[in-house]
Amino acid sequence: MKAIRRLTVRPVLPDPLRPLSDLARNLRWSWHPETRDLFQSVDPECWTASGRDPVRLLGTVPPARLAELAEDRRFLRRLTAVADDLDHYLSGDRWYQAQSGRLPAAVAYFSPEFGITAALPQYSGGLGILAGDHLKAASDLGVPLVGVGLLYRHGYFRQSLSRDGWQQEHYPVLDPHELPLAPLKERDGTPAHVALALPGGRELRARVWLARVGRVPLLLLDSDVEENDPGERGVTDRLYGGGSEHRLLQEMLLGIGGVRAVRTYCRLTGHAAPEVFHTNEGHAGFLGLERIAELCDEGLEFGAALEAVRAGTVFTTHTPVPAGIDRFDRELVARHFGPDSELPRIDVERVLKLGMETYPGGEPNLFNMAVMGLRLAQRANGVSLLHGGVSRGMFAGLWPGFDAEEVPITSVTNGVHAPTWVAPEVFRLGARQIGVQRAEDALAVGGSDRWDSVADIPDQDIWELRRTLRAQLVEEVRERLRASWRQRGAGTAELGWIDDALDPDVLTIGFARRVPSYKRLTLMLRDRDRLMELLLHPERPIQIVVAGKAHPADDGGKRLVQELVRFADDPRVRHRIVFLPDYGMAMAQKLYPGCDIWLNNPLRPLEACGTSGMKAALNGCLNLSVLDGWWDEWYQPDFGWAIPTADGAGTDPDRRDAIEANALYDLLEQRITPRFYERGASGLPDRWLEMVRRTLSLLGPKVLAGRMVREYVERLYAPAAEAHRAMDPDSARGLAEWKARVRAAWPGVSVDHVETSAANAAAELGATLALRVRVRLGDLAPEDVEVQAVSGRVDSEDRITDAAKVPLKPVGGPDLEGRWAYEGPLALDRTGPFGYTVRVLPAHRLLASGVETGLVAVPSGDLVEAAGLLMR
Repeated sequence: MKAIRRLTVRPVLPDPLRPLSDLARNLRWSWHPETRDLFQSVDPECWTASGRDPVRLLGTVPPARLAELAEDRRFLRRLTAVADDLDHYLSGDRWYQAQSGRLPAAVAYFSPEFGITAALPQYSGGLGILAGDHLKAASDLGVPLVGVGLLYRHGYFRQSLSRDGWQQEHYPVLDPHELPLAPLKERDGTPAHVALALPGGRELRARVWLARVGRVPLLLLDSDVEENDPGERGVTDRLYGGGSEHRLLQEMLLGIGGVRAVRTYCRLTGHAAPEVFHTNEGHAGFLGLERIAELCDEGLEFGAALEAVRAGTVFTTHTPVPAGIDRFDRELVARHFGPDSELPRIDVERVLKLGMETYPGGEPNLFNMAVMGLRLAQRANGVSLLHGGVSRGMFAGLWPGFDAEEVPITSVTNGVHAPTWVAPEVFRLGARQIGVQRAEDALAVGGSDRWDSVADIPDQDIWELRRTLRAQLVEEVRERLRASWRQRGAGTAELGWIDDALDPDVLTIGFARRVPSYKRLTLMLRDRDRLMELLLHPERPIQIVVAGKAHPADDGGKRLVQELVRFADDPRVRHRIVFLPDYGMAMAQKLYPGCDIWLNNPLRPLEACGTSGMKAALNGCLNLSVLDGWWDEWYQPDFGWAIPTADGAGTDPDRRDAIEANALYDLLEQRITPRFYERGASGLPDRWLEMVRRTLSLLGPKVLAGRMVREYVERLYAPAAEAHRAMDPDSARGLAEWKARVRAAWPGVSVDHVETSAANAAAELGATLALRVRVRLGDLAPEDVEVQAVSGRVDSEDRITDAAKVPLKPVGGPDLEGRWAYEGPLALDRTGPFGYTVRVLPAHRLLASGVETGLVAVPSGDLVEAAGLLMR
């Protein structure tokens, strides 16, 4: 019979065990081995049955066992020690508190998904895992971050396979009361809510849930409340589900409702108000509109409020392709803003202008969330060096007149939270060398360029560790494979072969990620006969573990999954290649450490960063990857192998796949498998172990989320906080008025004359030329602009590359024709073809850069020709 109502019945813990509740409710347990070990010792069988979730565990332990533990002095001593450790972690000073200068009092970090632990399934892929790692690293560093997201009642889908290998989706219902969450409550004990106005006088209300991620509070908004109509209750039903209006409402709730939730949390707890708002991808971009509305309510005009909001906002883009960005029909957005809907005090046209693609190649009737994010943030970044360059090219239309390399989008390369992803066995080996505390600090905080102590670990210990991890993966794979085949309808008599699936002594390759087409799940199948030879080689076999989910609406991705599954079902190779359904954090934590090679073969440059290979590297796994994302930046032959690419514009996709698959097979046959199976005088694979050692010692410190968050603090959060503080109401009004005046006057700005002291088009290295320029400023004054000389090597089309920019000084004017004179030196510091030009940019002390306004004046074509080219 089916229950008519569901309740969560909580156990009453004996007084001596009350600290267990606090430990379970703080998600630090997800990356703190001692806390997990403590919970496991409560009841090992219940721990396994609960999915290693302390909240579920405490709800299933028999009362008799709890009474027994309440009298167990050894257990109580352990409990006290772990509880004291958490208290010290939460209250003690950490890296952030030791920094000099005025850092932000608080930072609000908004993301549509967060991957903290499998016990809180609110993530779909890399974006969410990155956001979770960002929060954990901020906690370890003591950064006063407040996370903001949505609570999806169905999370992301669970994946299984049909008998013929087709992906099937299941959406389990999540009860917040059974999750490591607590309701945020008003002082009278009622649940805290936020509300959004909807067209037609309706309202969307959301409850606020609080997750404790170490020191970091994570606020999750949940629309499944009784006050909402059925349609509104379903707004936070599924991650990345529903049609355009559904997604728009999710993103309005995340951005606008999220700011209101932060204000509520700060009011109720006394937490410092954020000085910096960080938007992790465009989904939360509406947060800027809510902050503008707040300032307008305080008396600022829209333009001044926009400048004040921009000063304290950081925007991170994660997508390298326009198709990956949420875009909405202009009329849909217009219907949800204005007098009869949300933010009624802001003119709808102003809202629309922030997101419209009003640049060459854009679609003027689409509202682009990333474009709005960039227009509302004074600082923006991509997530690897390569992705930063791709992003500058992709969004260059927002800054017309500037070369792509000058577009104000920097990069902070992603990192991963080592305490979450490093296997306990790897940590123990490191702790044996340098001690537990130093090992914890090295993984969580980072700061060193290399981990030299790895050099002192004997080869034998590293090799035994690698085999242990591989053997654990083999057992995990067999267990999951058996469960998967049962779901597919197989009987026990059909599954005897699984006992021999994989081998703990065979070179093991991992490939696990989402399954969009650009990640090329099936590239390995390009030449099936050749792959079979690799899998079944009599002396040097390989084995491959594959996992991944296709988006529920992506039938093309599902076909790729099915193609891979059908190959892996072949009785000739099924003991050497397996597909594991329902890829998630719990599986990943076994998969990364157990593999010898982590394979990544996306279409370059479509992988913004890709962090799975980083997690594998921290466990001594070597990377085999296309030079994309982070691997393009940090690849060295010491760390693994680069798959050559055929990404020229003239290569058709089919031929490109053939070329790159062939390169992959060649690497495996000729370089990778021989090195793994080759034994030195010690009987160990010496050259392989040296690569493992170098991966751990040289690559390990680079890939840490601690390094990433420290970069965000130093390069983005601190400058944003400083800009926020400088933008008081008078300064904001002044900057807005100045920008309006400069934009109106800019058509009157021009470069009229350029001359140098060069007598001809050749000069000697080290010489300095005198440069003299005359410019018209129209209604502007010299203090409104900066006149620059831009010089450097030139290519065959006279484009300046690797440009140096030097401001010129005003020396007189205006003359009778209204022109101002500027002069300065031009150093000839490079040999070969060398060129220069001059330009005029707006200049104001509150601009982050001269490029910010998108305005520039350069010499006319005739003037360029007359000025000539130097040192050709």
